[in-house]
Amino acid sequence: MAAITASMVGELRAKTDAPMMECKKALTEADGNMEKAEELLRIKLGNKAGKASGRITAEGVVTAFVDGAAGGMIEINCETDFVTKNDSFLAMANAAAMLVAKNNPADIAALGALAYEQDGFGPTLEDVRKGLIGKIGENMSFRRFKHFTGNGKLASYLHGTRIGVMVEFEGDDTSAKDVAMHIAAMKPVAIQASDVPADLIEKERAVAAGKAEEDRKVAEAEGKKPQPADIVAKRIEGGVQKYLKEVSLHNQPFVKNDKQTVEQMLKAADTTIKGFTLYVVGEGIEKKVDDFAAEVAAQVAAAKAAA
Repeated sequence: MAAITASMVGELRAKTDAPMMECKKALTEADGNMEKAEELLRIKLGNKAGKASGRITAEGVVTAFVDGAAGGMIEINCETDFVTKNDSFLAMANAAAMLVAKNNPADIAALGALAYEQDGFGPTLEDVRKGLIGKIGENMSFRRFKHFTGNGKLASYLHGTRIGVMVEFEGDDTSAKDVAMHIAAMKPVAIQASDVPADLIEKERAVAAGKAEEDRKVAEAEGKKPQPADIVAKRIEGGVQKYLKEVSLHNQPFVKNDKQTVEQMLKAADTTIKGFTLYVVGEGIEKKVDDFAAEVAAQVAAAKAAA
């Protein structure tokens, strides 16, 4: 059985907004597996536990650059929020997006090998990165990027420096820009429900089934008759269909006019979204959380052993 520390409980609570004791129970049941514990909380507490799961702790910036039909978007990570406001760091990040757009590098290594000089460092982008690490005193890395060309016109939107969206479209520029802003706010995972990845659908189905089983146990404990299997199956499928509407761009209520869906807005504007890319800084990165109490205890134990 994995040891459940206060820092683990705090991290899960920050992700889910669930009560502290529920977080501890979920972590214990999941044997310390954070992802499994989060899923268990969603089963027990419903959507409330998932609404804050998008909170990201890793630091960095997203930058974008559009040059006619070509574009680039990149995420660059660093250790603290302080560095994300550093002019030299931001200059390198903006230059990196431009280099992606104009050169279409194959990977991070190829991007780093491109010619670029800044702050007396060079002659490559990688040399500048290494130079700024020494100058600023904090590690930084190019995490991911995407080059865009040949799939229609481009519209980009940056929400501060932490969220970036690039939309590939045909039609009205203003409508496409509005959709990019909408994507930053609502974070769809696909354009249409039929495009939502199968693994996400199955995960949502498992959560709905788990919630139904939890309800059955509660009804049984209270001496109530559980719902028939066919009704439970319909509930589960209904939950999946609700999820698909919530995460598909076309089905989402448009943020600037929730009386119409994004699909309806686009049709009225004679605009077609052919693709989109959404970057959220630190998405999927586990930021190290030090358990200082455990660290001190370990140091004390080591000192006693040495004595």
